[in-house]
Amino acid sequence: QVQLAESGGGSVQAGGSLRLSCAWSTATRSSYLMGWFRQAPGKEREGVAGIDSDGTTSYVDAVKGRFTISKDNAKNILYLQMNDLQPEDTAMYFCAADAGWATTIATMDVDYWGKGTLVTVSS
Repeated sequence: QVQLAESGGGSVQAGGSLRLSCAWSTATRSSYLMGWFRQAPGKEREGVAGIDSDGTTSYVDAVKGRFTISKDNAKNILYLQMNDLQPEDTAMYFCAADAGWATTIATMDVDYWGKGTLVTVSS
């Protein structure tokens, strides 16, 4: 059974940094597209960053140059390094996995979700 567990959320001031982690169960195959989504209060969930089995990354325009997605296959951990955080980045952040054929965050069709970790950025 695929299980995803996020950690690393918290409260920071604008301009600060956080690193989110997502530990995945051994049932998660290295071929899966892994990604991070976020959902702000009153808004739809949106894809933020993705990383495919080859390590190729993709980002939504709003976070390009500020966020970096990476993974450690040996440790079964997905990361999201978030720099220069802004109040509009405030959201619940979710780890996700796609067992299909998508290769970018824009086309990701999520099969598995984590429960989320909250990020709050104050001005």
